[in-house]
Amino acid sequence: MALSEQFIEDDIHPIDLVEHIAVHHEWDFDRIADDQIAMAVEGQWRTYSVTLAWSGYDETLRMVCTFEMEPPEEKLPALYELLNLVNDQCWAGSFTYWAEQKLMVYRYGLVLAGGQDAGPDQVDTMINAAVMSAERYYPALQLLVWGDRTPKDAMQVAIAEAYGRA
Repeated sequence: MALSEQFIEDDIHPIDLVEHIAVHHEWDFDRIADDQIAMAVEGQWRTYSVTLAWSGYDETLRMVCTFEMEPPEEKLPALYELLNLVNDQCWAGSFTYWAEQKLMVYRYGLVLAGGQDAGPDQVDTMINAAVMSAERYYPALQLLVWGDRTPKDAMQVAIAEAYGRA
């Protein structure tokens, strides 16, 4: 049964929808506030922290998918070069590195202007796309940081898309 078949009512709060999806997939989650939820999504390479927050002001469902990464300081210029290459291949969302928190971050914002509602399949796809992107580029990031590869060489491992599902 598709996730959308479980919703008959319109006008469901986006974070309520995300919570339902987390329950459906049996992901560990914590409803941080009425407008924010954090969950742990298991991937092949690691467990990813996925947080979604609703901003009624700008009508955007914001998502960040993070994992810890502690590259040596001297690797940061090459890491930023690799992130530019990675982001050139990402159609939706983008990666950044938050050095202070030592986190690799995939970010995406779903704009629902004009009172639009997010559909369950749409939100589920958004979360799964984030995890799949993290899975796809994780080996390239590791090769660059710990395998002494150049950004261009490290990207070669990410040419093929990751298989499986989150």
